[in-house]
Amino acid sequence: MSREPRMDICLQDVLEAAQRLSGQVVRTPLLYSDVLSAYTEAKVWLKPEHWQLTGSFKLRGAYNKMASLTEEERQRGVITASAGNHAQGVALAGRLLAVQPLIVVPIGTPETKLMGISRGGAEVVVHGNFYDEAEAFAYQLAQQTGRVFVHAFEDEEVVAGQGTVGLEMLSDQPDLDLLLVPAGGGGLICGMGVVARAANRMIEVVGVQSEASPAWYEAFAANQIVEVEYSETWAEGLLGGIGRRNFEWAQLVVDRFVLVSENDIKAAMRWALATYHWVLEGSGAVALAYVLRERARLQGRKIGIVLTGGNVDLARLRELMATETD
Repeated sequence: MSREPRMDICLQDVLEAAQRLSGQVVRTPLLYSDVLSAYTEAKVWLKPEHWQLTGSFKLRGAYNKMASLTEEERQRGVITASAGNHAQGVALAGRLLAVQPLIVVPIGTPETKLMGISRGGAEVVVHGNFYDEAEAFAYQLAQQTGRVFVHAFEDEEVVAGQGTVGLEMLSDQPDLDLLLVPAGGGGLICGMGVVARAANRMIEVVGVQSEASPAWYEAFAANQIVEVEYSETWAEGLLGGIGRRNFEWAQLVVDRFVLVSENDIKAAMRWALATYHWVLEGSGAVALAYVLRERARLQGRKIGIVLTGGNVDLARLRELMATETD
């Protein structure tokens, strides 16, 4: 007889994370979008996590994890691997908590994210073409240096910290019936799913991925983690595989995953810029992209969209605006 997966975090863990994060992160508002609501014939709210000081929600999980370390662990320092946003969160959390971070990023990490990491005072090592390769190298360095590894998404304290996004959303608007969440490693959607299930089991929690990086979508379709092919994408922060624990957790608290195309992502980035003058990175715009594409299926829903990040290189923005006719 198979054992049902056990969720290692609960609502209490997210509430404790919210206490640690109070005054350390921006409590971003939940903004009602009359434009999107009229367009979809639904009620749509936006959670602008690109307003965090690091330009991404990732500071939440990084700070909660590092604030949970013992004094001895803090003295040893921390190490992580990241495509950029988690690294910026670890760098800033390190400065706030007086903990020295070492950060491994893959080749091709956007320059704007590298600049953000450097501003935080962290040491940076570039290694590997994808996140998985950077992570494997970071684990080797952790063994060699004795630093504490701060995983970007598969860690109880990190997941609980990311879950505070959902806690704030449902505190501000308790009758949301659909949460649309960008999904990379799964820390955010697992944390938000914990909150949603505790608040109201009828809330639909849906993860959004790029067609170029469909790990969650394919795993849920197969009911197991499967190998997928990755390709170049505007949502580079969502590239990479998923871990066993997060997969088991997601099976308990996430309803389904959907995919958007590269053109969908670029259209959403342009829409945010033209409509609200917001600069969103591709990873941060995938949930918005889904709503813009699937408006006919969303009529009558009460939808919360997480805009997870806004760290885009100027060169990338120029490329985006130069291809407006996609």
